[in-house]
Amino acid sequence: MTKKTFKKTAKWTGSIMLLLVVVLCVHIYIVTRPQPINAHTRAMARIDFKQDLTGNDSVKITAWLYQQKGIDHVLCNPKNDIVVFTFFPAQTSANKIVADFKSVNNYKAERFVPTEAAIAGGCPMSSSTTYKFYSFIKHVF
Repeated sequence: MTKKTFKKTAKWTGSIMLLLVVVLCVHIYIVTRPQPINAHTRAMARIDFKQDLTGNDSVKITAWLYQQKGIDHVLCNPKNDIVVFTFFPAQTSANKIVADFKSVNNYKAERFVPTEAAIAGGCPMSSSTTYKFYSFIKHVF
């Protein structure tokens, strides 16, 4: 009777474990698959100024950016000479906004784009076991 119970328990345990692994793989695939840009997707960009900004400059820059199509939110920090804004990529792009800003306004400004090394170093998970498992699952599917 004990051998029969052990086989039955092992069969159920194995079946449940297999089901859980399949559910986990499906979940990881659904969460990590590339999503198309939709109307509700937001992106963030930053403009670095090569000159000192005053409080008046900050107000003018913020007002100009809010008038642009697709801009959602603007934060201007005159202390650090940067502007961070969120926008809807379905309506505009960060490069277009910065190019329009530079052509209309008289500021020395450049869009901040992080280097590949900064992007790789920005994710604390890149060396973790969880990230390695995620990468393995991502390549499998």
